[in-house]
Amino acid sequence: MHFSLSIKDIATRLLVIFSLSGFLGFLFGYTLLAILITCITLLFWHYHHLFKLANWLWQSKSLSPPQAEGVWGRIYDGLYRQNKRHRSKQKQQNETIRRFRDGAEALPDAALMLSHELTIGWSNKKAQRLLGVRWPDDFGQRIDNLIRAPEFADYLAQENFESPCLLISPVNSEVQLEIRIMAYGADDVLLLARDISNIHRLEEMRRDFVANVSHELKTPLTVVRGYVEMIQATEGTFDEHWVKAFSTIEGQVTRMDRLVEQLLNLSKVENNNDDEKQPVDMALLVNNLVEDASWLNQEKHHKLSVDISTQLGVIGIETELKSACANLISNAIAYTPPSGEVAVSWQQIGDKLKFSVRDNGDGIRPEHLNRLTERFYRIDRSRSRDTGGSGLGLAIVKHVLHHHQAELVISSHWGQGSEFSIIFDSSSVTQITS
Repeated sequence: MHFSLSIKDIATRLLVIFSLSGFLGFLFGYTLLAILITCITLLFWHYHHLFKLANWLWQSKSLSPPQAEGVWGRIYDGLYRQNKRHRSKQKQQNETIRRFRDGAEALPDAALMLSHELTIGWSNKKAQRLLGVRWPDDFGQRIDNLIRAPEFADYLAQENFESPCLLISPVNSEVQLEIRIMAYGADDVLLLARDISNIHRLEEMRRDFVANVSHELKTPLTVVRGYVEMIQATEGTFDEHWVKAFSTIEGQVTRMDRLVEQLLNLSKVENNNDDEKQPVDMALLVNNLVEDASWLNQEKHHKLSVDISTQLGVIGIETELKSACANLISNAIAYTPPSGEVAVSWQQIGDKLKFSVRDNGDGIRPEHLNRLTERFYRIDRSRSRDTGGSGLGLAIVKHVLHHHQAELVISSHWGQGSEFSIIFDSSSVTQITS
């Protein structure tokens, strides 16, 4: 029920009260005394209700307000309605919080709510099992004071949370964790830690399997190649169809040997996390790769050009960088039609460095661009067989760039050629002293 009180209503009521008291006082000859008594009575009545209101607000545990008539009755009723509305909203908020916490507890991952200063505001029970964070005991603690892994400290210092951080659980050394940090609300962040131990073990098993099988295949391939070459060296002994058969066998053995070599390179790159990085003279490396490519380009007669506009180098592993750049150059030569153009460049862009290989071949359709770095993914399998492609070259490039905090950028338009670029971050740039 709506209730409004205006100054006009108050003035009217006071005028009526004082007029009646003044009239009664006039009848008995005490006009001023009657008005004074009326003032004191009104003052006492209002202060009485003020004390009752203060007592109800600060001391009484009763939800119901004091009983009163008139204006104070309406005030008590309004306060009671506001109190009921507030308690209803508070109950809804508590229910929402309870449901949020139940949902967070049901997550298979450890979840922590952190402030902008990375102090802990809340965590679920999974966080204690995976990270050793106890809530509410660790409320207000900085997360890097509880998780003291160096890789986690570096991850926080970089302030780049697009990719996850991998580390060993501080509670259980056999548990491998993947940590992601993302914005949450206006100023808070959400930290999620996922147990990827099984995935990590499967990935290690896959790498070991590929490496072991590749090593085991090297010996029989070498034996087969040796016998085929020995047979081919015997002139005039076999009929023409046998000569053609042995030539086909040699070609397939060569292709398989190249595939095994690529698998071994990929396995080495995936497991190579311990090599110490050194300054690499990329200008010299690029020049040498272009010279090597010119010898392999005698059949297609491509126009090879090189543009080296900076002598700056990068901090990295030279063998890996050589493998990545060589893969991009060999791909451009393999998939560019005869007499085409292949341009290799090494240049500085702002505070970053860029190695790029551009060709005027057929280009790549948009639907294939996002899958080029997958293992064994080939756009045209028949064409890949003709060019000897294994579908592993760009996968090797991807892993090499991951080790060097670099980015592979592919720009291609169907029928207009392609450009493959490696962008090195400013943190990897170094001055090469001759």
